Amino acid sequence: GSVNVWNQCARKLVGYNTDEVMDKNLVEEFITTDYQASVQAVLDRALHGEETANFEFPLITKAGARIEILLNATTRRDEHGNIIGVVGIGQDITFRIAQEREYSNLINNANAPIFGVDNEGMVNVWNQCAMHLVGYSTEEVMGHRLVEEFITKDYQASVQTVLDKALDGEETANFEFPLMTKAGVRLEVLLNATTRRDEQGNIIGVVGIGQDITARLAQEREYSKLIDSANAPIFGVDTQGRVN
Repeated sequence: GSVNVWNQCARKLVGYNTDEVMDKNLVEEFITTDYQASVQAVLDRALHGEETANFEFPLITKAGARIEILLNATTRRDEHGNIIGVVGIGQDITFRIAQEREYSNLINNANAPIFGVDNEGMVNVWNQCAMHLVGYSTEEVMGHRLVEEFITKDYQASVQTVLDKALDGEETANFEFPLMTKAGVRLEVLLNATTRRDEQGNIIGVVGIGQDITARLAQEREYSKLIDSANAPIFGVDTQGRVN
């Protein structure tokens, strides 16, 4: 576990020069205590030929700053195929994680119901407004199938079509569908389905921003009934003069 490779980029990122790290125990001296066991496990697996990709862990710089690293741990072999160590190729994802946390905070505190699903249709975003509106807590919906478990059967096919389109990059605005609350109340929701992408532009899911239009639709229906049953002739025309 002693350091024997330390390139220029590692020097600039972490602040330690080669002389300060060579032959030092990487895990014990440069990894935060709470991550030492998991990083050591990744290195041990690589030393047995089992490589690890996209492992996230924090690293403390010489100046005391915490940076977030995405690591690929690759087994290192000699010319005879014997394992002689591990090479770690890292990526500084500190800024990306900070952006994700800010994005998460904005979604969670928005005054509109927002939910998200991954490529398999499993819920992975469920903000406070959605929680208050529908009645299900985050724990009750995360990892569950949105369409099959929370959409009325008569709308499952059409909602799935909207999600499938978004997963193909075709977004949908102002789609109306009913949603059943935990208490069994039917809500009418107006949905904008937006494609969600990672930093490379790969589609990783869908974010739905909703609006509860239950009261508005009830008012429209009441208005229509009042007009239809009025004891006076009532007609209407559109902007082109056509009766509507």
